[in-house]
Amino acid sequence: MKSQSGLFDVAIIGGGVVGCAVARRFALDGARVLLLERASDILSGASKANSALLHTGFDAPTGSLELACMQAGYREYCEIRERMNLPLLETGAMVVAWNEADLVRLDGIKAQARANGVDDVHLMEPDEALTREPHLAKSLRGALLVPGEHVIDPWSAPLAYLKQAVAHGAEVLCNAEVLSGHLNAGVWTLETPRGAVQAKAVINCAGLFGDEVETRLLGQSDFTILPRKGQFVVFDKAASALLTSIILPVPNERTKGVVLARTIFGNVLVGPTAEEQLDRNRTDVRQEALRELVAKAVEMVPALADVPVTAIYAGLRPATDRKEYRVSSKPDQRWITLGGIRSTGLTAALGIARHAASLHAGFGESGFRPVADPVWPFMPNLAEHCERDWQADGHGEIVCHCELVTRREIEQALEGPLAAGDVGGLKRRTRAGMGRCQGFYCQARIAALTEGKFAEPLAVEKADD
Repeated sequence: MKSQSGLFDVAIIGGGVVGCAVARRFALDGARVLLLERASDILSGASKANSALLHTGFDAPTGSLELACMQAGYREYCEIRERMNLPLLETGAMVVAWNEADLVRLDGIKAQARANGVDDVHLMEPDEALTREPHLAKSLRGALLVPGEHVIDPWSAPLAYLKQAVAHGAEVLCNAEVLSGHLNAGVWTLETPRGAVQAKAVINCAGLFGDEVETRLLGQSDFTILPRKGQFVVFDKAASALLTSIILPVPNERTKGVVLARTIFGNVLVGPTAEEQLDRNRTDVRQEALRELVAKAVEMVPALADVPVTAIYAGLRPATDRKEYRVSSKPDQRWITLGGIRSTGLTAALGIARHAASLHAGFGESGFRPVADPVWPFMPNLAEHCERDWQADGHGEIVCHCELVTRREIEQALEGPLAAGDVGGLKRRTRAGMGRCQGFYCQARIAALTEGKFAEPLAVEKADD
């Protein structure tokens, strides 16, 4: 989207799920909003790879900002999702104890859940757990059922948030890394490769680069990002018949552990790993770690040994030296940082956005006029359990046969103010190339349909004559 000149009320740095939610909240509140994203499309950083769970906050630190934002975000998602056609796969979750030590800890997790206001949890004896999930390994010792934990679409939701923001005047600039900036007389001037922009306030939602942005513009940062890589394995759609609930481990101090869950797209995933690294861009996968994930999944659900793996991927979480969110407000510098938002960010994003708006109110701004009758963008459905475009009339050809993606879906994703900016963005908007063949058969057709659309065209290898 081409930037217009003038003074914005708020410049948001980072187009991940939190940045998209913050843009929506401020636009609905009546602010003039600019979102700056360093990549060629939104959701290109930490937000592109997660487990896509909608969390109740049952195991979050009691009284924490994280818990408050998660539960506010959960409520708002459920309130708005039907208007935006955002899917919800109601699965529930089971925290499974596989040994005596874990079994002892279930009482404490139950107590914490109830302290957090999640009152519908209950302990399950092995027989009850296996009745609910008969394909689980018979070695389980017990479980805690958390009925409110569910699965959502991790990409359509933030895209919908930003579409609503744009519908109410927000602007988006991609390929616009913030290189430098200064505050003068209450106005920030930010320099980007797309030119300089001005705003009365800055909200740092830069995820993996949040500390670098803060240091670049403020001279120092209150935290340091310590990237934590999480690798995932995705089983073929046949695996979904083996599982109903999200299977959670008893967590430890460092990580929530490996999760086994269905996806909104009809597969089953297992992950993530928790691997510390310094590189903020490298998301390579290690075969040894992937083998360990498959083994862990088979240990929990033995029948998965007969189901092929469809995909593998890795993502980086913007961890810091502390577990809590790193949120700060500096009214004298017209600055808010929303940092250290890790795996719960997808659930918490709408709540974080409301918290950011309350922090911004402390700047003394007035004069915003909230939108009285919001526009509600209606998102294309990508969820396997709901009706897809290929089942409707007039969709044109099927471009991706593994995921049943239609030409109409591809063309719609390439149009409008938030059109896909690269191949990854197209995948996240349509599922094209995400199936069994991982784009082997549809790549050439997608390349033809996207010709001239991307700065970096999709490369297609030609067979030797």
